[in-house]
Amino acid sequence: MTAARVGIGGPVGSGKTALIEQLLERMAGRVDVAVITNDLVTDEDAERLRRGGRLPPERILAVQAGACPHTVIREDPTMNIAAADRLEAAFPGLELILIESGGDNLASTFSLDLVDWWMFVIDVAGGDDIPRKNGPGVLSCDLLIVNKTDLGPYVGVDAAAMVETARAARDGRPVLATDARSGVGVDAVLDHLCAAVLFA
Repeated sequence: MTAARVGIGGPVGSGKTALIEQLLERMAGRVDVAVITNDLVTDEDAERLRRGGRLPPERILAVQAGACPHTVIREDPTMNIAAADRLEAAFPGLELILIESGGDNLASTFSLDLVDWWMFVIDVAGGDDIPRKNGPGVLSCDLLIVNKTDLGPYVGVDAAAMVETARAARDGRPVLATDARSGVGVDAVLDHLCAAVLFA
């Protein structure tokens, strides 16, 4: 059995790594999981996850894009495919590999040669006009997450209205609201991921 490969994309600072931390906490003892992070020229996100201690360090690999972050998840995903293959060889019971993209813009998408399913994270602090901009990441992902809903009052954004705008832009395809830092809404993300990928 090969591990499911799930992409997590979104702009810089939208909360992708915080979401992964919360997902790992909830999957502990339930799902055999590993993570690949993508950064431009550092291992910053991988090191953060390793310090968090939610997974053994050897289950977290870092890929340095060295160019536009979407290059290694879309145009030429071979480095990420090789990293995923290494994880599967090292951990034969692996069920799930989360592949976090380097922070990029709303045009970022994942190659289906790399992932089986992918989600895209935007955040309230980025502005309530994001869902109306019709970026490929927002429109094409399997699950859109509107994160940092707690910040709405501080940035003048009605988070609930932003979620509804996103749902309208996606013609009813799944949209979930989260505050990943505190864990609000993350259970629903995990339930959706499990239903779509692990137990479909």
